Amino acid sequence: MIGNPRRGGRGTKRELVTMKPTFFNEMHDTDGAVRPHYGAYADWLAGTREEIIARKRAEADLAFHREGITFAVYGEEAGKERLIPFDIIPRIIPGDEWRQLQEGLRQRVKALNAFLRDIYHDQEILAAGRVPREQVIENAQYRPEMKGVDVAAGIYAHIAGVDLVRAGAGEYYVLEDNLRVPSGVSYMIEDRKMMMRLFPELFSRHKIAPVQHYPDLLLENLRTVAPRGVEDPTVVCLTPGAYNSAYFEHTFLAQQMGVELVEGRDLFVEDDAVYMRTTQGPRRVDVIYRRLDDDFLDPLAFRKDSMLGVPGLLAAYRAGRVTLANAIGAGVADDKSIYPYVPEMIRFYLGEEPILNNVPTYLLRKPEDRAYVLGHLPELVVKEVHGAGGYGMLVGPSSTREEIETFHRRIVAEPEKYVAQPTLALSNCPTFVESGVAPRHVDLRPFVLSGKHIEMVPGGLTRVALRDGSLVVNSSQGGGTKDTWVLED
Repeated sequence: MIGNPRRGGRGTKRELVTMKPTFFNEMHDTDGAVRPHYGAYADWLAGTREEIIARKRAEADLAFHREGITFAVYGEEAGKERLIPFDIIPRIIPGDEWRQLQEGLRQRVKALNAFLRDIYHDQEILAAGRVPREQVIENAQYRPEMKGVDVAAGIYAHIAGVDLVRAGAGEYYVLEDNLRVPSGVSYMIEDRKMMMRLFPELFSRHKIAPVQHYPDLLLENLRTVAPRGVEDPTVVCLTPGAYNSAYFEHTFLAQQMGVELVEGRDLFVEDDAVYMRTTQGPRRVDVIYRRLDDDFLDPLAFRKDSMLGVPGLLAAYRAGRVTLANAIGAGVADDKSIYPYVPEMIRFYLGEEPILNNVPTYLLRKPEDRAYVLGHLPELVVKEVHGAGGYGMLVGPSSTREEIETFHRRIVAEPEKYVAQPTLALSNCPTFVESGVAPRHVDLRPFVLSGKHIEMVPGGLTRVALRDGSLVVNSSQGGGTKDTWVLED
């Protein structure tokens, strides 16, 4: 369920109206009829025996294991990896719906990049009071070292993963903006490859927009933001190493783009330029697609104990001799305490009304918001401001009294660390589970690339909460993935 925020002018108190949960079904309308864009697929599904579906799913699991399409979970035994469950019933989006989403995503990412450039330069939005100054400057993700630094093409978030959810009436909401090191695109591509391999007949019946060209699009966008004057830039992918949870994706994207996968020890800085060690000698590096958090990038500037970064990298970056994607300091714009202000960024920088809505959000550092949330914890979702992966959150309607009391104490002790939102009635989509085909809740993460232009492949990664009744789609919390079809006709 989602609360309807009743607003007067800016800054007025919000009232949460709790409604009976109504889940938008991606495949069927409220009368149970199949939605037109699912028609051909629904006919195929109805005519396919369940044992065939089960056998195909087993084939997919075996292939993913064999090809090493896995992820690691922090806190578990070192080196232990899990297979991300793959559901073979696709999520289908009609073309006109995708075009509207695409327009909203471009608008949002354009405003976020403008915000990042502004806060590291003139800080006009802060001076205008449209975003609280202390919430930016005192944010742990704000990097004073980037103040006044002119990054290539003025782009900070080259790769953005924007999480979209659908509420009861079918309207889309942006749940999160991921601008640091967004992951999951490799699973989007592998899911499509698997569906084409298992069900080639479905791709002859449907005109499905392709996604396999994402690595080419990514590489081209990265090349367009090379330092000025570089005509044939060398691009590398910087990974923390094999024990990172997304290491499969790092290797996958490097291989698909045809660039070197490097660790910090493979790079060095000399005269404010970055070089890669090769068997033929040092080679200049112009663009680094980094899958490493800010804190670990440069032990001379950030965490001195980091063994993963490159000493002197920040100096080379500040000198404009190398491009980092995403930029150092971009994380301040995907902080959950900054998220409520993105619609205002769109109005301030673009002079437009937001196409995609935010979820109403309570900032618990505000006394009035905190008082309301503490009195309504069983109805709300509470998240850590810097949390990720589904960790450190409370889903009130499905939590025990003990869990709610624990979060009550945490909020009282450190309110600035939390935000709260109404519990969304995430849309559900037919999913093949142990009991057969059943509805499960889903979200969607499109990947938006900013270079010379803002581009994206149609659709994105659909994540599905495989546990019955669960609203948490994160793979670390038992979620799986689906192929996302955007119909071209």
